[in-house]
Parts: sequence; C-alpha cells; structure tokens
Amino acid sequence: MKLSLGPLQYFWPRERVLSFYREAVRWPLDTLYLGETVCSKRRELRPRDWLALADELAASGKQIVLSSLALVEAESELGGIQRLVDNGRFLLEANDLSAVQLCRERGLPFIAGPTLNIYNHRTLQLLIEDGLQRWVAGVEHGRELLDDIRAGMATAGQPMPELEVLAWGRLPLAYSARCFTARALDVPKDECGFRCIDHPDGLPLATREGEPFMVINGIQVQGMDVVDMAPERDELAACGVDILRLSPQHADMAGVVARFRDMLGSAQLPPRVGARNGYWSGNPGKASLAD
Repeated sequence: MKLSLGPLQYFWPRERVLSFYREAVRWPLDTLYLGETVCSKRRELRPRDWLALADELAASGKQIVLSSLALVEAESELGGIQRLVDNGRFLLEANDLSAVQLCRERGLPFIAGPTLNIYNHRTLQLLIEDGLQRWVAGVEHGRELLDDIRAGMATAGQPMPELEVLAWGRLPLAYSARCFTARALDVPKDECGFRCIDHPDGLPLATREGEPFMVINGIQVQGMDVVDMAPERDELAACGVDILRLSPQHADMAGVVARFRDMLGSAQLPPRVGARNGYWSGNPGKASLAD
C-alpha cells in the first residue's frame, strides 16, 4: 500500500501552509493533495497559489493532486474549480459533481473524493465512464460495504479503480451552508472575521453536560476523536485498499507519517494510538477509545 497526505481541512495562515507542505514533501509519502475543500472564504491561498505550490512540489517526484471544494454554492466558486481543472498538468480530486462535470466535458481523468455519494457498484461504474481513476471512499464506508461494491464490480466484469481510505485524522461527518464556527462565536457568517484561523485543529464542541461531542471547522462537522486505522492494515489490504490517506494536523504530522511508513514495512501490527473508526466494522461511527 501507498501513503497519501490528504487536503488540509483546517484554516491556517498562509506562511504556515507553505512551510508545512515544503516540509511534507520530504516525508515518505507517495501523494500530496493540495487545495481548499471546506470553505471558499478561506483565501490565504487562492487557486493560483495552490497551482504555484503544486508546481514547486512536483519537482520532488511525488504525485501532486489538486482538491476541489466539497460544497459549491456560487458561480465564483465554480470558476475557481474550473481554474484547477484547466491546470493542464495535475489530476483533480473532485469533491462535488460540478467538478466531475467539468472534467467530463474536457475528457480529463479525475479522482473521486470522499464527499461524492458512491454507495454501490453501479454508481462507481458510471463515474468510471466519466473518467474516474481513483476512488477515495467516504468515511462512513465500512469493510462490508467495500466488499459488496468490489463483488458487484467483479460480477459486472469490471476491475476496481484504485481505492483510497482515510487512515488517520478526524472523520469529516457533514457540511452545511451555515458556518458552525461563526454560529458558535455568535457572529454572522458573512462577517465571521475568519475566526476559524484561531483553531488550527478545529473548535471542540461539548454537550450541555460538558461531555466532548464533536469538532466544528467552519461549515464542516468532524468527529471528536482522531481515528487510527493502522491496526486494521491487514483488513484494509484484504479489502483491496491501495492507498492510506493521512489527514493533516497541526502538530507532529511528521511523526504520524513515519509511524505509518514503519507499519507498512513491518510484519507486526502497531498498537493503536488514536481511536477506532466504528464505521469500519459496521458499528455506529462514534469511535471507541484506544485499545
């Protein structure tokens, strides 16, 4: 299996983003995803800046992929995606069907991101006809569903595309036209002041009883726990997973990457240092505590 660094979910200052990726390109990764996937108001880096960074990092020999927004609400946002699609060099991770349509119109291959609704082999077949080369499964996809989709593809006589699964990070659970961070801080969405830049790993949210509940990240809701799928390595391989995605976090990402690279080269499974992904085993998504 290979390792990828997924797109940055959080809003970091421009120089922090640039320094992070200039360091990440030296880590033992195979693929780096670049781009804003959560909120179009986050403009520390604009499409031209992501493209310039992609050109810079491509010299490393790693695969560089540009990622699109998961929720497209305005013509200007569609224009930004079009600039990414028309880059002429790098694959696009399409996180919305509008991005798929732009790729299809141009006859360009694409990667299906985790926010596309693919729950059966027929949908996967249709997107392959449109140009899908790799599928990043949704965080709610478990082992049983992936096995069912793979069996359906085999029955239809069509090979599975490359399969990528989130193996480290908080699970993105939902997106909304509303900004949860702005609401939590009692400011209007259009006058948010980009408050999420003050929360480099999201804003923890508790229940009224004070129990940890989830993390809010602009218009995105995440699970509270950082999920660790390293102990499921053999199950992931048996399920046909080709790439393990590691989601960027603010601290010690180099250590996370090194741990997963060591895991792939070892006969032994590592102890769990994050939380379980309940979805993987067909249970409720709320992760249990580490073993």
